Amino acid sequence: MSTFRSRALAQTFNRKLRPVTETQHRSEYFGSHVFNEETMKQYLTNEAFDGVMNAVSHGSNIDRKIADQVANSMKNWALEKGATHYTHWFQPLTGGTAEKHDAFFELGKDGKALERFGGNELVQQEPDASSFPSGGIRNTFEARGYTAWDPTSPAFIYGTTLCVPTIFVAYTGEALDHKTPLLRALHAVDDQATGVARYFDKNVSKVYASLGWEQEYFLIDKALVMSRPDIVLTGRTLLGQTSAKGQQLDDHYFGSIPQRVINFMIELETECIKLGIPVKTRHNEVAPNQFEIAAIHEEANLAVDHNALLMDIMGKVASKHELKVLLHEKPFKGINGSGKHNNWSLNTDSGVNLLSPGKTPMRNLQFLTFFINTIKAIHTYEELMRAEVASASNDHRLGSSEAPPAIVSVFIGEQLTSVLKELENVTDGKLSPQEKTDLKLNVVGKIPEILLDNTDRNRTSPFAFTGNKFEFRAVGSMASCANSMTVLNTIVAKQLKRFKEEVDKLIDNKAFKKDEAIFNVLREYIKDSKDILFEGNSYGELWEKEAMKRGLSNHKTTPEAIKAKISDKAMNLYKEMRVMNETEIFARHEIEYAAYSLRIQLEGRVLGDIAMNHVIPTAVNYQNTLIRNVKGLKEVFGKEFETVAKEQMDMIKKISEHISGITQKTNAMVEERKKANIVKEEGIKASLYCNKVKPYFEQIRHHCDKLELMIDDELWPLVKYREMLFTR
Repeated sequence: MSTFRSRALAQTFNRKLRPVTETQHRSEYFGSHVFNEETMKQYLTNEAFDGVMNAVSHGSNIDRKIADQVANSMKNWALEKGATHYTHWFQPLTGGTAEKHDAFFELGKDGKALERFGGNELVQQEPDASSFPSGGIRNTFEARGYTAWDPTSPAFIYGTTLCVPTIFVAYTGEALDHKTPLLRALHAVDDQATGVARYFDKNVSKVYASLGWEQEYFLIDKALVMSRPDIVLTGRTLLGQTSAKGQQLDDHYFGSIPQRVINFMIELETECIKLGIPVKTRHNEVAPNQFEIAAIHEEANLAVDHNALLMDIMGKVASKHELKVLLHEKPFKGINGSGKHNNWSLNTDSGVNLLSPGKTPMRNLQFLTFFINTIKAIHTYEELMRAEVASASNDHRLGSSEAPPAIVSVFIGEQLTSVLKELENVTDGKLSPQEKTDLKLNVVGKIPEILLDNTDRNRTSPFAFTGNKFEFRAVGSMASCANSMTVLNTIVAKQLKRFKEEVDKLIDNKAFKKDEAIFNVLREYIKDSKDILFEGNSYGELWEKEAMKRGLSNHKTTPEAIKAKISDKAMNLYKEMRVMNETEIFARHEIEYAAYSLRIQLEGRVLGDIAMNHVIPTAVNYQNTLIRNVKGLKEVFGKEFETVAKEQMDMIKKISEHISGITQKTNAMVEERKKANIVKEEGIKASLYCNKVKPYFEQIRHHCDKLELMIDDELWPLVKYREMLFTR
């Protein structure tokens, strides 16, 4: 066995468990490292507390005097907790998080040391914006960008650093992050949903979107990962023969969690609870060494921040346990990849879930209003929904018979399908008192308050209604939740705006009373959006054909899918709802094309390196062993050696064929890469990488994987699938 591989396996087998135990009830330390509402009451003056809460609830500005008070109190609290530094914590367009730590420590005019953190440092800072992706918004020599405090997401202490969640914008005002468009989208859906909710309850003053994410991930021994340059550099295996045992026995899913993994999970959850991340669920996922962590629903902006923070915490905690978290959507061939399910709903300030039926027909009508409008929004903007989950890594899942397909559809279950059909068939025009009563009692009143178990779940649906929320299942495991939440809340806001305009017009013209107007508009929406509803197997080829007949898009690659982001429809949507301007839209589009090309370029370079510098030398080495064996057989058996050594001769020939295949395909891939690299237009370059470079990956892998099956296990240089997936 190769020295590197044997050393990695030896480290793994000799590893001692890092014992971890839970010693407190989680309720006792939940949010202990968060400057939340409870902490603010203890540290802020009444004036400062009211100022912050008004900013959180109503978006009002915080004046300098209040900011100074908040900063000073925040500093005192952080110092008591052992913090030494502070940072503006933001989410640039890299897909990760960013931070620059500054010490509280300063020198006064008299040269004496003191701890200082004022309103200026809290509210705004000026990080270098030149080295973050900007899509042309900023030139390299134009470095100025600003981070600005987001009071709706509370500050927290991570390690010894006070982290202040912020937005990140250019000197010229355009958003350079994921949070800014998200906050705008959440404001839009609040504004439009509140107006519609007042049809049913005039006391509603605010509607907020909630998000509950489910994060899937793989957990692999750190030493084994470090012996795989493809995983280290790209996050996934670019070659490797699938293990004889995979997930076919279904013995890992929901099975007993290995002790080493439990220890990791306990420490991870402890850190999350301290930081106010309300993690609740943990379990084995379908694939071997794949797991899931899920959180309780929160306000969407806070939930997005918490998921971004979680992904950072996971890596650091795993390292303590000599493990490595793999968040890539498809780290291993032949077994399930990982996603991040986004469970979304709308809630009023009084705690009413607008996607949960109530006990009365009126509450049912409210539910149907938001339910049908959401479906209509998805139907209108299904291409944009697909585009927002597109990435080089997520392309491995979407449409690969293991995750939601590239076709966006909505699953609602038999009972609600029946309700919509009945509502669709309601007589046009005004309703008699008896018809109105029958409609409310017999159609609207049929919906039970709890729909959680009224139908089987459809795991193949990208957007499924699951009782009192919609589950967007197509989001990639290492993606930020921000993009999917931005598009979903924006399109629902736009649809609710249209709905209210149509209903109000019918009422103002005295054509219908309120309930009749609502019923008439909803009925038309049901007719218009029927094509997006699908209850069957979304993985099947029949659905692809049916979806094409219905006019639904089926963009299987990122370069193809993200074209929808700069369509007139998308441009008009984002500008009308004031979520992004034209510059911001084009910038993100350019960044995503470039990110796609760079990722495929990186994978191609790594694959070529491993194939040429690891696989081929090992193959030649083993081939030489076979040649020596054949020469020895010839000496022993003389003329009969050709019969005796037939298998060895065939193996020598096949090894040569695979070596030749690797060399030819790698050289061809490099040439295609060179052609793509000289192209300046990012969209064309991404298409070339997708259609000309990437196809060589599987061809090169085919030859490498065949050699892995042929070559002596003792010689193979790379840790194998069976070792990574079944070593605990």
